[in-house]
Amino acid sequence: MKPRVSLQDSALHNGNFSLRINPVRSNDAGLYEAQVKYNEEVHSCHVELGVITVTLSPPNPVIENELLLMSCNSSHRASLLETCWFHNSTSRTFCSLSGALSILHPAMSDAGSWRCQLQYSDKEIISATYNLRILGFDGPANPVVYAAAGSAAN
Repeated sequence: MKPRVSLQDSALHNGNFSLRINPVRSNDAGLYEAQVKYNEEVHSCHVELGVITVTLSPPNPVIENELLLMSCNSSHRASLLETCWFHNSTSRTFCSLSGALSILHPAMSDAGSWRCQLQYSDKEIISATYNLRILGFDGPANPVVYAAAGSAAN
């Protein structure tokens, strides 16, 4: 996993044996064990890392008016009951059983922060945020622009 994994060397003296993984990948999900030996004693702890993945088809950035499929999946083992998508800038919410959101004609107003929330049969709720970028034009509805002679026009 090198060079994505690091320990905070300065924190070790204070008893902080945290492992940092950056960036986290889907196959990093699983059970991790830390062992610390101090004098003759060995202490250990187990931590399970769950990973949630948001994918786009086609990949980011999305072209305005081209079909977009956003999927949200996690490594959680229980049965998925529902997936909800929240768009922060418009307060729109979309829920489905599949985990996917289809936007037929994405517009510039669809860009920004989207949060997918997965609800499982064991009552676990997991969420992730994704910043959607859309390539397109965000200009005036009327494409005619008037400018005074001798001035600048944008």
